[in-house]
Amino acid sequence: MRKVHPGACVSETAWERSNSGVGGGGDGGDAVVLTVWKKSLLPNCHGFTVFDTNRGNLVFRVDNYIAGNKDHILLMDAAGTPLITIRRKRLSLGDTWLVFKGEDESLKPLFTARKNVSILNNSNNKCLAQLLSSSGTGNMKKEVAYEIEGCYARRCCTFYSKNRSKVAEIKMKEGEAGRVAFGADIFRLIVQPEMDTALAMAFLILLDHMFRSR
Repeated sequence: MRKVHPGACVSETAWERSNSGVGGGGDGGDAVVLTVWKKSLLPNCHGFTVFDTNRGNLVFRVDNYIAGNKDHILLMDAAGTPLITIRRKRLSLGDTWLVFKGEDESLKPLFTARKNVSILNNSNNKCLAQLLSSSGTGNMKKEVAYEIEGCYARRCCTFYSKNRSKVAEIKMKEGEAGRVAFGADIFRLIVQPEMDTALAMAFLILLDHMFRSR
């Protein structure tokens, strides 16, 4: 599957592009705008297809052949190279997920993702999820690395780093003519240079599984 979209390029992985544009740099520059399509390019699959909005290149894929397997997701680049594994944490209280680099789940997870549940049903609490990372060499204490606020059902979310910097956003995608929204299955992921786009996409997938409507 060499060409799935006009101008699609599969010669380098998204992780390799992390210092050169689409991968989400860290050395300054403009925000990366991705178009997220909640659909697999392969027939009879469930997943996501993600394009670079400006260039039209295919950037990320999620292709799940087993519709019922919602507890294990693999984020791939355009060529099908595994970038990030997302797995629901077994025997845990609440909705908790583990995020691993690549496919090796024997390694220490990059993040533990936790769905935020307000017991008091406080409408002022906008936090949807927290991403925790281990502090230091031990694995006992975890600190909040990212927080996501907003409403995923409306495709209106903001990702904040631990110092409350806005590092990514999810927004509805609108057409050029008449500014008509495409709907909930096609939307935008805007990633600032200091955030890796593969991680931002992994966090979006987590939101979709935590707050899926169908």
